[in-house]
Amino acid sequence: MRNITIGILAHVDAGKTTLSESILYLSGKLRTLGRVDHKDAFLDTHELERSRGITIFSKQAVFPLDPWQVTLLDTPGHVDFSAEMERTLQVLDYAILVINGADGIQGHTRTLWSLLKRYNVPVFLFVNKMDQEGTDRKHLLEELKNGLDDQIMAFDVEKDTSFYENAAMGDERALEEYLEAEKLTEETIAGLIMERKVFPCYFGSALKVEGVQQLLDGLAEYMETNADEPADFGARVYKISRDDKGNRLTHMKVTSGKLKVKEVLENHPEDGEHWEEKVNQIRIYSGDKFEAVPEVSAGTICAVTGLSMTKPGEGLGVEAENVEPVLEPVLTYQVLLPEGCDVSEMLRNLRQLEEEDPLLRVVWKEELSEIHVCLMGEVQIQILHELILERFGVDVTFGEGNIVYKETITNRVEGVGHYEPLRHYAEVHLIMEPGEPGSGLTFDTICSEDDLDRNWQRLIFTHLEEREHRGVLTGAPITDMKITLAAGKAHLKHTEGGDFRQSTYRAIRQGLMQADSVLLEPYYTFELEIPASVTGRALNDMQRLAAEAEAPQQEGDRTRIKGLAPVATMRDYQREVAAYSHGEGRLACVFSGYRPCHNAEEVIEAIGYDAERDMENPTGSVFCSHGAGYYVPWDEVPEHMHIESQLARIEAAERQAEEAKMAEKELKTAGNQNPGAGEKYSNTCRRSNFVGKTAPGAGYGSWEEEKELEEIFIRTYGKIERKLSDTTRTVATSVKKKKSQEHLPEYLLVDGYNVIFAWDELKELAKDSIEAARDRLMDILCNYQGYKKCTVILVFDAYRVEGPYLEIQKYHNIHVVFTKEAETADQYIEKVVHEVAKKYRVTVVTSDGIEQVVTVGQGANLISSREFYEEVEIMKKELREEYIERHHGGKNYLFDHMDEELVKRMEKLRLSDEEIEKW
Repeated sequence: MRNITIGILAHVDAGKTTLSESILYLSGKLRTLGRVDHKDAFLDTHELERSRGITIFSKQAVFPLDPWQVTLLDTPGHVDFSAEMERTLQVLDYAILVINGADGIQGHTRTLWSLLKRYNVPVFLFVNKMDQEGTDRKHLLEELKNGLDDQIMAFDVEKDTSFYENAAMGDERALEEYLEAEKLTEETIAGLIMERKVFPCYFGSALKVEGVQQLLDGLAEYMETNADEPADFGARVYKISRDDKGNRLTHMKVTSGKLKVKEVLENHPEDGEHWEEKVNQIRIYSGDKFEAVPEVSAGTICAVTGLSMTKPGEGLGVEAENVEPVLEPVLTYQVLLPEGCDVSEMLRNLRQLEEEDPLLRVVWKEELSEIHVCLMGEVQIQILHELILERFGVDVTFGEGNIVYKETITNRVEGVGHYEPLRHYAEVHLIMEPGEPGSGLTFDTICSEDDLDRNWQRLIFTHLEEREHRGVLTGAPITDMKITLAAGKAHLKHTEGGDFRQSTYRAIRQGLMQADSVLLEPYYTFELEIPASVTGRALNDMQRLAAEAEAPQQEGDRTRIKGLAPVATMRDYQREVAAYSHGEGRLACVFSGYRPCHNAEEVIEAIGYDAERDMENPTGSVFCSHGAGYYVPWDEVPEHMHIESQLARIEAAERQAEEAKMAEKELKTAGNQNPGAGEKYSNTCRRSNFVGKTAPGAGYGSWEEEKELEEIFIRTYGKIERKLSDTTRTVATSVKKKKSQEHLPEYLLVDGYNVIFAWDELKELAKDSIEAARDRLMDILCNYQGYKKCTVILVFDAYRVEGPYLEIQKYHNIHVVFTKEAETADQYIEKVVHEVAKKYRVTVVTSDGIEQVVTVGQGANLISSREFYEEVEIMKKELREEYIERHHGGKNYLFDHMDEELVKRMEKLRLSDEEIEKW
């Protein structure tokens, strides 16, 4: 039987665990039905779950569903345990989203829906508790369509033409099939479900086992798996736990290939400290019991012993990419230990729990000798207290919860760090700029490997990613920022790995001290439902809570209010709602990300953080003089740095680009001042040689040609009555320099993949075969070389391709370069330009902004990929005209007697006179 994994998700108390019981009962896995309220549910195996009546830990059960062997994952529904739920989404083939028929869409339901979309999981819906009075099937289906997706369809109905028509509306191919046959095949419907274009919905009562069999029949009929899985082993880790004997269990899904006992697994080199460990045992769990097996195949969910270094979200084998969670904790609590408890031992114990739940952030504040934990909410703190008591026998308490703040910046700065005590040396320059809200920290590099070796650059990125970097307002972690490595320097003899750690940390802090920092706080999306009689009180509270509320919606004798509010103000509001509504009000809050703090000055003053007194996170740098190191404050560091400012260089290039863009705009505007001249001027510009760009949307490059064009334009159509800018006046000097170089041989360097994905013709070809697109581009450039008589070098980067050697091929009359491993086409072109620009006329074809800035700085000309396309089209047209003039006296014989494809083939083959006569 084929393996498939299904997860059950729901808002708390929607009946998710009850539905799991019904599914296992109908499939023959259980002889009798268990119940949550009777504390005998098959998947609520932990005592804490049975005593509280809620699911805390995700569990699995295996059952047959012809033709499938199904692994069912039951996930927590409470908001405080959303992290446990989110991790399971990484390994699901399908999900069953359970909706409470009595309540409809609830706050957490929307979060689940957005997470399912993010992880691209196909969804079946089951509307539960339809046996309760007041539930309306038609109204609920309409609410689901309006609130979640309009392609949610009832599948427990007769499949008539109306059903097939609605199903086909979301896909063009399905619509064509419906129009031809007036129905859809099961395979087509299954494909629509897999592609998240249709969402089947079933109605029933899990407690009374009503509608559950229809759901199972639908799953068996419409589920499918990917048939193109690679043969090599791949797996995704989604959970870490421990069994009752303390053995560490790594829960994973085998996504491809097979896994055998005693097989050695390892992580990917870029995932931090490298490890290799052996699989001791493979377990298939069902409830709290397991079966040990010698091997498992693709699609299987299993638990593995013997691995001590794995972490949730990690990919193994061919599953390379690690998955970072969306949800994160918003509250922090101090752990108060009983008298006589060993702090270091308790810290180790909490690290063990943190390993099992990565969103249980354990923070050791050394300056205060305190342990703090970051959590999602109040219920989680209660469960954590009982877990610590049960597992470690320590009765801890917790201090008052505080908000987890974060910091970001609003402007671009260059952070610099230098570390040079005696016999040590490292310098780092980082460009720090604000990122999109919710983007976290992203990292990039524009540093050439000629200036700083790739291994040192990798080490810098390791130090950027290995820890949370503290802001300078409150010492909170920084986020929503792009950090680009711009430059760095090492010493051949004295640099060690730890030197770059120090200089990297100091560069971040120095940049933050310069930047305009902003304090961020977590926000809730809330939905408040109250009796209409207390609406006024609720609206007054919205102002007090600094909430952004939508207009109230009246539904009979009840009012619904939706909006956004800071977590800090909403933490205790549930108690207030219960009090003033006499228990009839409901408040649902869902974490929705970080926004600027509503009372930032008050918070910053209360925390009283002094960035310059934080000795663990210094803002200054260490330099060396007369054999001894000395400390330089952050505001004086730039004056002592050994590498010039990189931000100043980048901003200068951007200013020049903007000035060039304005100059080009003025010239084109002037061309339109004389009747009929604008079109001729535009055509002349289009035919000019190699006008390039330095950054997306900013003209820059061959200003000399623009000046020459302007002079021709004036001679032909009269003087332009306008005042030239200083930038345009300075172009004359460049013109003289260019004319002195006109006798020099010309080189054309082409960034191959940049051109392929900029030209529509080649881009379409690359969708089917990148090799065919490369061959087509090489043929085009062969023709171009024969026409222009320049030396053409076409560069394809082999980045991510193994092999330390550069490969250069001669293809007809051009040179084709495949760069060595980890070297980009940009880097190769940059080196060639540096070497030949002083001796030859060099033109680079690319639309890469950074590459253009560097190339112009080396003295080369530029042309964008799109403009080069126009140049090639002009070349083709002129070739045709030359053939016509030479062989048929100017008469358009070719176009009258041959189709266009034949003409293209003649041009490509560069036919002789005799051969043309044969044609």
